[in-house]
Amino acid sequence: MNMTRMTRSQNYSVIISSPFLTRLGTIDDAGILAALGAKTFYDTFASDNTAENMKLYLERNFTLEQVVKEINDPANTFLLAQDDDSVVGYAKLRNHEQPKGLGNTLGLEIERIYCTKDYLGKKVGKTLMLGCLAIAAQEGFNIIWLGVWEHNPKAIAFYEKWGFERFGTHTFMLGTDAQTDLLMKKNLN
Repeated sequence: MNMTRMTRSQNYSVIISSPFLTRLGTIDDAGILAALGAKTFYDTFASDNTAENMKLYLERNFTLEQVVKEINDPANTFLLAQDDDSVVGYAKLRNHEQPKGLGNTLGLEIERIYCTKDYLGKKVGKTLMLGCLAIAAQEGFNIIWLGVWEHNPKAIAFYEKWGFERFGTHTFMLGTDAQTDLLMKKNLN
């Protein structure tokens, strides 16, 4: 196992024990993140959605311009998992408006957490989740939360295994299709 150090700034670092190199994403990773984001999202959801809605969503969310904008937004943090020189998974954390169900509790959102098909079941998700939890704790958040499609039982089971509990729902627009996401949270105290 490698001991991998992630550095966000001079005042910030976490150490994760993993077979994967784990690092924070930078503007230099924009092209990789745009391609990986589109590929992993497509691989995960294309079989359950129309081609038109998938195309609309991918064109809005995974262009190089959009990813550069997200990386430059200080509310976002990207975490990448690498196997040698290949980025095989990523997570996107977002510190922005919170759902009403969290009340006044300070929470950080895991907006995305994906890995390539070839790495499913190889602990990339575990590595990324450990990184997300470490970042949230080190930044002083009390809760980490996320939205997961109600028709994605594998992901729901993964989050429940990590101690996430349901606390509500919200609408997720996939193209023109209004879908229901379950909101799940984990208390970090």
